[in-house]
Amino acid sequence: MRRQIAEAKRLVVKVGSALVTNGGQGLDHGFIADCARQIAALHDEGRQVLLVSSGAIAAGMQRLGWKTRPNAMHDLQAAAAVGQMGLAQAYETTFLDHGLKAAQILLTHEDLADRTRYLNARSTLQTLLELGVVPIINENDTVVTDEIKFGDNDTLGALVANLVEAEALIILTDQKGLYSADPRQDPAATLINEGRADDRRYETMAGGAGSGISKGGMITKIRAAQRAAKSGAHTLIVSGREPDSLLAASHGQDIGTLLYAVESPLAARKQWLADHLQLAGALTLDAGAVRALGDGRSLLAVGVARVKGDFERGAAVACHAPDGREIARGLINYSSSEARRIAGPGTHDIEALLGYIDSAELIHRDNLVLL
Repeated sequence: MRRQIAEAKRLVVKVGSALVTNGGQGLDHGFIADCARQIAALHDEGRQVLLVSSGAIAAGMQRLGWKTRPNAMHDLQAAAAVGQMGLAQAYETTFLDHGLKAAQILLTHEDLADRTRYLNARSTLQTLLELGVVPIINENDTVVTDEIKFGDNDTLGALVANLVEAEALIILTDQKGLYSADPRQDPAATLINEGRADDRRYETMAGGAGSGISKGGMITKIRAAQRAAKSGAHTLIVSGREPDSLLAASHGQDIGTLLYAVESPLAARKQWLADHLQLAGALTLDAGAVRALGDGRSLLAVGVARVKGDFERGAAVACHAPDGREIARGLINYSSSEARRIAGPGTHDIEALLGYIDSAELIHRDNLVLL
């Protein structure tokens, strides 16, 4: 797996706030310059690198003289607006020193949830890579709401990896990798060298955020690896404080924690569906429908026990098993009010109940992805 990373032509690199801001003390220009140097070296090898960088809110906090991360939304957005200016300038300057152009890309969940905007973002990023430009990507914290409250750039890194079909996601953090327990509390904790990205045991090993500056923590990195694996991308979690750690990781050296993908990549449309962080509603299925989906069949109205949410035709919805587990998601062919009216009866009853029939399937298998 590490050899595959060494041979990868397209990489997504994510750097956290603790590294970019030296633990919240302001932008660490030395780290940013060193990161740019390593990316430039990879660029000279003919490899394409996209950089997902945290740090705007933390940099803004420093500029505004705030010692702890605020909770109020307007304060977070103000800090992001102030900090993003310095962050973009720092990256532009350091990449120019190596003869590289950089581009700032600010994304929200809506940019990836809407199919048209998703494809536009994908096209823009691919064009930048073809032009030899290094995209610097961050969440648009100045205008979003839910992303600041629930989002993190580990997740964004995985979404970008899926978006551009990168072979690997490299997460630079202030820890050497994933440990069997929190090394700050348990001196017997051991470093996990590698494992399957879908191994759920790692979630119990992961701790919370490492500081008041970081938003995620190791748990978000584990979940990002799970998400990246859906498009076949391997994830490496390595210390950004070690000399040349990005180059070492990219060259397949045995450092950090490798969480490798075992699934074959999803088709692009189903990958987009799997990446939805917010869904318009949910359907609770009966046991028969769960089995049918597992056999690769479409979802019929007869297999739906309950409809939750208010949504329009074509919305992305979750499909839950009777025990509440999300087992699939897809694009539904009927609105929520229509779905409630036809849930339960057979397909032959749809026209009698609605006065028309748009589709025999509630969700066609081509528009459905199993989780």
